[in-house]
Amino acid sequence: MVQLISRTASVSPKGRQVEFPRQLVHRSDPEDVFPTGWTRQTDTQFSVSARWPRAHRFFAPVAGRYQDPLLIAETMRQTTMLLAHAEFDVLVGDQFVMWELGYTSSPESLALGARPEHPDHPDGSWDITVDVSCSRIKRRGRGLGSMSLELLLHRNGSRIATGGGRISCTSAKVYERLRGDRHALIGVPVPLLPAVAPREAGRTSERDVVLAPTPHQGVWQLRLDTGHPTLFGRPNDHVPGILLLEAARQAANVVSSGRPFLPVSLETAFLRYVELDRPCWIEARIVPADTPSTTRVQVRATQDGEPVFTSTLDSPDRTEEAQGTRS
Repeated sequence: MVQLISRTASVSPKGRQVEFPRQLVHRSDPEDVFPTGWTRQTDTQFSVSARWPRAHRFFAPVAGRYQDPLLIAETMRQTTMLLAHAEFDVLVGDQFVMWELGYTSSPESLALGARPEHPDHPDGSWDITVDVSCSRIKRRGRGLGSMSLELLLHRNGSRIATGGGRISCTSAKVYERLRGDRHALIGVPVPLLPAVAPREAGRTSERDVVLAPTPHQGVWQLRLDTGHPTLFGRPNDHVPGILLLEAARQAANVVSSGRPFLPVSLETAFLRYVELDRPCWIEARIVPADTPSTTRVQVRATQDGEPVFTSTLDSPDRTEEAQGTRS
């Protein structure tokens, strides 16, 4: 489960784009905020504008050739938070949980040009649009109980990715009762474990590695750096969902034995909160894919003997000789 904490709420006039404070996507650093505004099309359909940087301290290009595919997941996550707060009356202090998240893309959709492609963005950033359709909306009083979302990300008329997710909401009182004394762990230091070699995990910096080695092949312990500026962008009483997605991507890189792994497709289920103060084990294995020339990796996370997270990631076997590390 991925917890999303409400900060504030506002409502957009129909058909007019609205800008918003970055607190609506639960990011304090502007560098980590990707949506830039939204327009209400109908009561259940919205268009969200976003900007992807060509250079980012964490979501950096893969081998200098491709936008980081996890930008898709993070943009979907932030878009969901934005609309839940701004359009579906999620009250200040309410909590909501993401249960499922998935997307499908392609290397061609994520390929970077050799030079900036828009005169207004000499840094090479991309302006994209996210079309959102909300369904299976269940209300809790005047607020939101749960809903599903379908998302289409496109740029200059070309599709980047399609995806979807499912969230549910609860009141602050219910969340406090559910979590018990977990709030006391916010800000408590977590011992930093040794890291898998960054290159094996598809990274260049040890600080970005979220896997710790174990004696068992295909098994790692989740490595938590609660001071990481992006993965822990705000205090939390459990492991953030984006960190679990990154753990799945890094595990896929390791089991691919040095072959480039570009997760152009991902399907994830968040089953339970992952606690900060107990070991979480990440397991990964290559399984048969639905299409040829595709590497598929299944990842499972367990804690206290129970599954807490599952993910299936697909990568094309050849991505123009790309090396699976950040540039």
